Amino acid sequence: ALMNATIFQTIVSVTELVRHLEEPSWVIVDCRFSLAEPERGRHDYERGHLPGAVYAHLNQDLSSPVIPGKTGRHPLPDIDSFARKLSAWGIASGVQVVVYDDSGGAMAARLWWMLRWLGHAAVALLDGGWQAWLDSGNPIVKGPQPGGAVARPVRSFTPHPRPELLATVEQVQALRQDSSARVLDARNPERYRGEFEPIDLLAGHIPGALSAPYADLIDAEFRLKTKQEIQAMYRPLLGPTDANRVICYCGSGVTSALNLIAMLHAGFGEGRLYAGSWSEWITDPNRPVAEGEARESPK
Repeated sequence: ALMNATIFQTIVSVTELVRHLEEPSWVIVDCRFSLAEPERGRHDYERGHLPGAVYAHLNQDLSSPVIPGKTGRHPLPDIDSFARKLSAWGIASGVQVVVYDDSGGAMAARLWWMLRWLGHAAVALLDGGWQAWLDSGNPIVKGPQPGGAVARPVRSFTPHPRPELLATVEQVQALRQDSSARVLDARNPERYRGEFEPIDLLAGHIPGALSAPYADLIDAEFRLKTKQEIQAMYRPLLGPTDANRVICYCGSGVTSALNLIAMLHAGFGEGRLYAGSWSEWITDPNRPVAEGEARESPK
């Protein structure tokens, strides 16, 4: 393995990344993306990105095509073809991956989760993301291809899937009614309550789910809140529940991965992602839908 002893699994600071910027065993992936303007992230990347960073497009690289009426908005890609993409980006065993975006990690968290799901633990979110990099005065590179001093070698990524990190619809159905488990909804409170729905065909939330907005995890500087702050937010939500009995979801299995980073960072352990999320849940009219607040928070 190429890697030194320390691996970063939740967040990594700009200072730390600068220290390793020239190392071939570190790979940086730019995950900037706008759901409203799917090509904006790529254009932003071409206008300026971190030295050596490759670009990952949420729709084209981190998802497979939507099957209307069957999947959510961002179904997970086929594992083998995704592994080929990771290989081309220079990611394999022994490589420290750093992911970043300009939305506090809400987009980059998806790739963080996908790598862990495929058995690659050495992946961390750049704390503060693009904004923190700009604020630090470090160099940026323009152009469509990964720029910078380091040419990334093509490597061979071998997936070692961890299905226990992925929640199925059936598991959501079972655990949402189980008092020893938790289902957390990472969307904003207005969408959780069903007051408005800007994207999906139906408003509301999965019955039994608790509101845990991902945006509450990010401070004004686009950094993850401290471990203590996350613990104070999540202890009342989780109670005695083990992380492996916690399922997070959002609209399409992207932003809710930030909740999983935060939980791991704060010492709660590793929860599960319902990747299909709300957009998949509502494809079956037989699945129940709730509006308003949850009747009661678990004690």
